[in-house]
Amino acid sequence: MEMRKPKLPIRLQLLLLTLNFLFLFHSVFSEIFFEERFEDGWKSRWILSDWKRSEGKAGTFKHTAGKWSADPDDKGIQTYNDAKHYAISAKIPEFSNKNRTLVVQYSIKFEQDIECGGGYIKLLSGYVNQKKFGGDTPYSLMFGPDLCGSQTKRLHVILSYQGQNYPIKKDLQCETDKLTHFYTFILRPDKTYTVLVDNRERDSGSIYTDWDILPPPKIKDVKAKKPAEWDDREYIDDPDDVKPEGYDSIPAEIPDPKTKEPDDWDDEENGIWRAPKIPNPAYKGPWKRKKIKNPNYKGKWKIPWIDNPEFEDDPDIYVLKPIKYVGIEVWQVKAGSVFDNILICDDPQYAKQVVDDIFASREVEKDAFEEAEKERRAREEEDSRRAREEGERRKRERDRRYGDRRRHRRHDPHDYLDDYHDEL
Repeated sequence: MEMRKPKLPIRLQLLLLTLNFLFLFHSVFSEIFFEERFEDGWKSRWILSDWKRSEGKAGTFKHTAGKWSADPDDKGIQTYNDAKHYAISAKIPEFSNKNRTLVVQYSIKFEQDIECGGGYIKLLSGYVNQKKFGGDTPYSLMFGPDLCGSQTKRLHVILSYQGQNYPIKKDLQCETDKLTHFYTFILRPDKTYTVLVDNRERDSGSIYTDWDILPPPKIKDVKAKKPAEWDDREYIDDPDDVKPEGYDSIPAEIPDPKTKEPDDWDDEENGIWRAPKIPNPAYKGPWKRKKIKNPNYKGKWKIPWIDNPEFEDDPDIYVLKPIKYVGIEVWQVKAGSVFDNILICDDPQYAKQVVDDIFASREVEKDAFEEAEKERRAREEEDSRRAREEGERRKRERDRRYGDRRRHRRHDPHDYLDDYHDEL
């Protein structure tokens, strides 16, 4: 006899139908403006700039997964040649983020000891001559890491507004190890933003407060003064506390009862003997009333905030100029950074899923890195051992030659000079 599946309650069925509808609605109306995994054919989409090439300062990119990766076939583009400027860009279908969420995401792996250099990407508006794209090309958004020495480990978020570039005021830190990391910037129509690193929130806030694009909506009222009746004393003396009778007559010190006048003490010679003083355990210091909670306490007075008369809101403050290009333009002392998985869309959930899918094999990359590090240390130890052995061999050879010369030298002053120079 065939078992019939139990029927779900009507309310649960309706809930599931609603969730399915919302998912389909979201999938249909979300949009991917640009996605680049650097698979076959990527060169047809990207143009390498000639910026700095005539000066011999332009670097190039290598199509590779890097020295260690979870999947050797999952390739990105890696900066190639040390101490160079790197500039490359791709044209994308023009779009605007007006009334929609903007998500910019990509991955980067600093395989090298970069010393000093950038690892950010840019969104560009208007017409761009891609063969001349460089550091002086205007951009609408710059986002990503910038490292230099042990001090600078900054995560840039720079927005362009009316032709001016405004960096985020917060000190955001980037990752500095040699593994792949995802950087995600989400900008919403409600003027809020979120920065994610490897799908974990690094920071969030509002354009109004975290960039100096517009004057602040609220300012402190510098003319305000604390009201005379404002009581900000949290504790006060207890008015009902009374000083005990005889409190002031208690001495701070008393003669030490454990001491006695020495047998050989002579009053005529030494004066009247007095016992040394010790602190009086009964003395409690100057009398003070006990403290009690102030029933009229209003809290610490703070300068009030008022509307800023210089603030004029721009409801489109979050809107970038229509985006037409995405570019990588960085300078690095040491090359070796792998850029990959560039995504520009309006769907934070899709961006999150991309990171989750790629990081499913995160441990494989870690294992590959640790194996590469083990091999590197072994090579360095072997090179060091060979250098020591070569140094010892040369020293033995010098000692042998010098000993032979001393044994067979002629009694000529010049021979002694030769020996002296050999020792040097």
